[in-house]
Amino acid sequence: MAPETQLYSLSNPLVTVEQLSSSSSQLDGVPVDLERSVRFNGSRLTQAAGVLLRLPQDIVAQAIVTFNRFYIGPEGGSFRLHAAKDVSAAALYLTAKVSFEPQSPRSILNVYAYLLSPSSPLFRELSSESRGDVNDPEAFYLSEGSYHANRNTLLTTESLILRSLSFTTHVALPHHLALTYLQTLDALPSNPTVDSKALAMRTLAHLNSALLSPQLLYLTHQPPSLAVAAIYLAAREVGVKLVSQEWWQVFDVDREELGFLVVGMKSMNGWTNEEASKGRDHICPLTVEDLDKQLERVQADSG
Repeated sequence: MAPETQLYSLSNPLVTVEQLSSSSSQLDGVPVDLERSVRFNGSRLTQAAGVLLRLPQDIVAQAIVTFNRFYIGPEGGSFRLHAAKDVSAAALYLTAKVSFEPQSPRSILNVYAYLLSPSSPLFRELSSESRGDVNDPEAFYLSEGSYHANRNTLLTTESLILRSLSFTTHVALPHHLALTYLQTLDALPSNPTVDSKALAMRTLAHLNSALLSPQLLYLTHQPPSLAVAAIYLAAREVGVKLVSQEWWQVFDVDREELGFLVVGMKSMNGWTNEEASKGRDHICPLTVEDLDKQLERVQADSG
């Protein structure tokens, strides 16, 4: 990770160009497009689990960032060795553990058992295949033996994440910064209007969707830059006119970085639609076994 240059509470360790140029998964034979799909769906799985556990969005967002950090660079984890579903569960467990709302291993594992079962709406969204009775509780029942085996995997994966990240679990988020910036720009008054509420909600929506970005925006840019880009894009979409001057420079963001982030955030809708269309043909492999099977199919089709 690159060294930090801003206040610790407002900054994150960023990935380097070398870490972005390759990954352990790619070295193990996973194509770039498949790696991005697994990242995307692993992040979605983390988000869905956080919702079912009724965790605050800041905890879920930190878990998604931790999940993506683990797989960064040639020295990071590989999807062929460490299943996305296991790292997702461990990242959420680890993040919640150091928060005000820790979760037990059983709670985490029960939620993931449901989300990865045919009864889960998330599962059905990833495939158009018929899966029988979608309301069958036996499909996501976690027996005592399975619980203890999965619990060992959860705790082992948690240790792997900590070692891989050198115990650097700090994640600064841009959400609160964005609201502060809106107040500074007089776009979010003490008595909010309809437009100011819409602007704030749209800004937070862009920040949440950016967590799933294939460009890994949270790993390559600092929170102030993300906050400014989300405000800029939201203001244009909602039709709220901000100050006429180049206000983003006040928050130490240059035009080039702003443009890159705005394009990245704006492209999320097309990216998610593309991933959804892929899901109609096959389920994204979130386990090592499923990933190996899909790579074998890819090799068979190409050979």
